[in-house]
Amino acid sequence: MKVEYINPFIQAAQSVISMLCSVQPKIGKVHLRNMPFSADQVIIIIGVVGKIKGQVCFEMSENTAKKIASIMMGGIPVDKLDEMSKSAVAEMGNMIMGNTSTIFANQKVNIDITPPSLLTGEKIEVSNKTTTIVVPLELDGVGNISINIAAEETN
Repeated sequence: MKVEYINPFIQAAQSVISMLCSVQPKIGKVHLRNMPFSADQVIIIIGVVGKIKGQVCFEMSENTAKKIASIMMGGIPVDKLDEMSKSAVAEMGNMIMGNTSTIFANQKVNIDITPPSLLTGEKIEVSNKTTTIVVPLELDGVGNISINIAAEETN
């Protein structure tokens, strides 16, 4: 995948997370990930179709997901991930990918996204047929999120 296709994902994630959590995410070292890989406790999966096809997984710990859900729900304490808090976290992924789609559209690259799916559990194994690019984000006081981009350009 072209390097210039990674920047819209980063730009959208930084913008949405900054707006939602009032913290500027710090980008860690972008790297490739071998398949299959074991994932953290919470994963938001969103499919991508169009000029770019594949999927994006937002990976985080349960603790990070609870903090994000609490922030998104107006500061209500979240002790466990129930349906409401899971929906809030999934919506964050949806917002990031919606912004990503808009950034791509402004560059004349058309993509559509699927509704988010949220997985929770331990030792979740993720496997793709496409190379996965990982963009780690550190959210000061909230936790870490890894954006796993497994997508390729179509003709």
